[in-house]
Amino acid sequence: MRIVLATDAWEPQVNGVVRTLTRTVAECRGMGHEVEVIEPSLFKTIPCPTYPEIRLALGAEEEIREMLRAFEPEAVHIATEGPIGIATRRICVEWKLPFTTSYHTKFPEYVSARFPIPVQVGYAYMKWFHKPSGRLMVATPTLRDELVEHGFKNVSPWSRGVDTEVFHPDLERIYDEMGGKDWPRPFFLNVGRVAVEKNIEAFLELDLPGTKIVVGDGPARAELQEKYPEAKFLGAKFGDDLARCFRDADVFVFPSWTDTFGLVILEAMAAGTPVAAYPAHGPIDIIPGSNAGVIDKDLRTACLACLDLDRRDVRAYAEKFSWRASAEQFVENLQPYPEPERGRFWRRLRRIARVRKRASHAA
Repeated sequence: MRIVLATDAWEPQVNGVVRTLTRTVAECRGMGHEVEVIEPSLFKTIPCPTYPEIRLALGAEEEIREMLRAFEPEAVHIATEGPIGIATRRICVEWKLPFTTSYHTKFPEYVSARFPIPVQVGYAYMKWFHKPSGRLMVATPTLRDELVEHGFKNVSPWSRGVDTEVFHPDLERIYDEMGGKDWPRPFFLNVGRVAVEKNIEAFLELDLPGTKIVVGDGPARAELQEKYPEAKFLGAKFGDDLARCFRDADVFVFPSWTDTFGLVILEAMAAGTPVAAYPAHGPIDIIPGSNAGVIDKDLRTACLACLDLDRRDVRAYAEKFSWRASAEQFVENLQPYPEPERGRFWRRLRRIARVRKRASHAA
C-alpha cells in the first residue's frame, strides 16, 4: 500500500510522538508498504512559541498538493493538528480524499497549562479538526472512551510498542560514571521534556528516600534545578546512555496528567524498572494488574510500593508490546481509497492539473 504520513512532529525532535511515528514508518516499510512522510524539514519553518525544538511549516499547502499528486497515495494519515496537518486536512476535504488522523497529546489540557485558554476551546478545535477523519486513532481504551464522551466519532485503538533489544535489564549501570558513586539509593528517575505540562514538580516535591534523578531538558529545567538543588539534573540522554539510565534506576516516576500514553513507561519496564504513576491516561491502561508498576493518587505511595516489585516480572510484561504489532494495527485502521474509484480519482486530478498548466502557459 502507498501511504502518506503528514506530521508536524518528526526528527530531529526528540519525544514520544516522534519515536512512535518513526518506528511505525520503519515497520510499515519492513512489511512492504511504501510510505511518504510529509514533515517540517521539507518546508520553510519557524520555531514554535514556547517549544522552539518544534519547527512549524508555513505556506506549505501548494507543495503538499504537488507531493500528493506525485505520490498518488492509497491512504493518507494525518498525525498532528499543526500547520502541516491543517494543510493536508484542507486538501483532503477539498478533494474528497479519505484520510485518518491520530490523537497523540491531550492538546486542550496542554495548551491550557501554558496559556489562559479554557480547555473547552481546545476541545472545540480538536473536534473540528478530526470530524472529517474516517478514523481517529488513539493509544488507549481510556482515552477512546473519554473522547467519545466529548463527542468524537470513529475512534479506534492504536497501541504502542517498545524496542526490547535497546531497553533491557542486562545493560551496565551508568550513574557511577556521572558522579553518582556517593548518591544514596534508591534511585527515583524521571525521563522526558522538562516542561510545566509534564508535572515534574509533583515528583520533585515528594518526600522520598534516596536520590531523585531527572534526565531530559526543556524550558523549566533551570528554574527547577535552582528550586530543587538536591535532585540530580543530568540533561538529555540518547540511545544506549538513555537505556542505561532506565536500567540503573530503582523506580521510574511518571507524574504527567497530559500524556496520552507515555512511551517512556514501556521503555522503563523493558529495562526492568517498575513504574510509579498517577491514575492518568496511559498509566491507568498499562499498569493495573501488570506487576510492573503501581498507580495511586498519592504518588509517594506508588513510588515506595514499586520498590517491592520483582524486576523480572517488570521485564516480562514489557515484552508483550512490539512495534510490529503496533504498526499492523495502524495499517488496519487506515482508510484506503478503494479501486476502481482510486484510479479514477487520480486520473481526474492529473487531467485537471494538465488543463491548469496549459491555461497558465497560454496566459
